[in-house]
Amino acid sequence: MYAEVLRRPGPEVIAAVRAKLVERLGTRVSVSQAMLDQHSHGEGLPAIGMPDLVVFPETNEEVAFVLALCNEHRVPVTPFGAGSSLEGQLAAVAGGVSLDTSRFDKILDVSPDSLDCRVQAGVTREALNAHIRDTGLFFPVDPGANASIGGMASTRASGTNAVRYGTMRENILGLTVVTPDGRIVRTGSRARKSSAGLDLTHLYVGSEGTLGVITEIQLKLYGLPETIVAAVCQFQSLEGAVAAVVTALQSNLKMARVELLDEMQMRAAINYSKLDYAETPTLFLEFQGTPNGVREDVEMMRTITEEHGGGAFQFAERPEDRNRLWKARHNSYQAVMALSPGKNNMGTDACVPIAALPDCLLETKADIVASGLTAPIVGHVGDGNFHLGILFDPKDADETARAEGLAFRTARRAIAMGGTCSGEHGVGLHKIVHMEAEHGEGVALMKAVKKALDPTGIMNPGKVYP
Repeated sequence: MYAEVLRRPGPEVIAAVRAKLVERLGTRVSVSQAMLDQHSHGEGLPAIGMPDLVVFPETNEEVAFVLALCNEHRVPVTPFGAGSSLEGQLAAVAGGVSLDTSRFDKILDVSPDSLDCRVQAGVTREALNAHIRDTGLFFPVDPGANASIGGMASTRASGTNAVRYGTMRENILGLTVVTPDGRIVRTGSRARKSSAGLDLTHLYVGSEGTLGVITEIQLKLYGLPETIVAAVCQFQSLEGAVAAVVTALQSNLKMARVELLDEMQMRAAINYSKLDYAETPTLFLEFQGTPNGVREDVEMMRTITEEHGGGAFQFAERPEDRNRLWKARHNSYQAVMALSPGKNNMGTDACVPIAALPDCLLETKADIVASGLTAPIVGHVGDGNFHLGILFDPKDADETARAEGLAFRTARRAIAMGGTCSGEHGVGLHKIVHMEAEHGEGVALMKAVKKALDPTGIMNPGKVYP
């Protein structure tokens, strides 16, 4: 549908656009090779698409100028946040402009009384939480990487706290978006609900930069819990660990975090983060609330885990101990890479209904064994989301094919069980192949929305839509 913009713009077009951009933005337009290289990819599997220019706007009006100019000349625009996306979202597959939002780094407003704030897209989640710490509030969505809030909105990010606080979808009240033709649009409001018109806010959340550029985000905030207790419980079998989680959720036990690491992921974490645990399937848990409430939740979970073969709880209550534990969990990607230096990591994720989680995980585990590959499992199993870190040698065609096959089957298995090919990574380039299997006729509606909002097809072309 947008084949014409998948061809790189000619050098004369780029030269004309560059001249006008430099006139407006000056030195905040870069063509240095180092800068182009940095903006040609995200993390995860290499999906390199070299932009022709990198721009660093600082205001909504400057973003509007960039988009209107590029729209006029049919030059593709790829929004770029912290560079931590995993599915090829940042590759400028048709060249053009990489629009870096890192200078949109201002926290515009914080309202402790209303439990909300407004931030620019380049603010990172760690910077936001550092800024509001003294108010007794925090922003809970934690994808692991110190991602930008704009990038998290664009990919509908999630993370370890999602089982209690939800994903970015549930925590965004409104946005400022710049459309491909240069209009500055404010969606939503500060109200916690609305029945006024189409929900434009959540149309853009998860759109991965294909409909416009998100420049500001209105977020929900939460009070810091009075008591926080983290615990580790180890199991002899993956079946027991997963069954314990499902039972806890079906019992309406309110946990803040429920993370599963299989024995291979535990081996990686033990070696990389110097943890003192056994190499067996393990749950990392966190409980939040009042002292009495946390005590009751811990005892209930202890009873459930014992019924499913879990060992004794090892607690982490001091902030430094909890931080060390969760740092080890967040370093799981690096830990997996350290298992086989020199190999690539085909990181993938999927998400299924809670009732389907045991079968899905056990079938996936059997598939990993049959493939002969090393592919540790780690997951936010409290909401049915899990990840594989599939290690492979890109120079070995057979191993690469087996890794791609395993990733493909993992996605299709989740879809067949009523789930999705991605719970939080997004689609980007790598998961386009699953869109029609998951959404059927819905894909045609997505394309119609894309065409209506971006008729020239300049916004992050080649992503999301088959």
